[in-house]
Amino acid sequence: VGGKTFDGFDDHPRQSVWLKSYNIHSTAAGRYQFLVGTWDDLAKRFHLPDFSPASQDEAAKQLIRQCRALGLVYDGRIAEAIHACRRIWASLPGAGYGQRELDTDELLGVYVRAGGHIA
Repeated sequence: VGGKTFDGFDDHPRQSVWLKSYNIHSTAAGRYQFLVGTWDDLAKRFHLPDFSPASQDEAAKQLIRQCRALGLVYDGRIAEAIHACRRIWASLPGAGYGQRELDTDELLGVYVRAGGHIA
């Protein structure tokens, strides 16, 4: 978070970064900006061996499943999936964490440009 980098994928980097614009410390890191506590829980429950991109993808998939949104993604109902996951990721529209939230149409555009299909 905050544009910093980390070395290696053995484990979550466990760096607390001060975000002056939000007046908070954050441990968010990786592709999906996992907080250290969230990562530790997911790594333990799903036996994730490291913080590699593959492990991060699996962890994100499990969070989406917990939101009951994985089926929505598979069905191409992406706007509904985004809404269902809004409490997990602060940048999703309607998250309500006081951070910058992206617009649903913007997210859908990124999804389509990356090869995704909307029902």
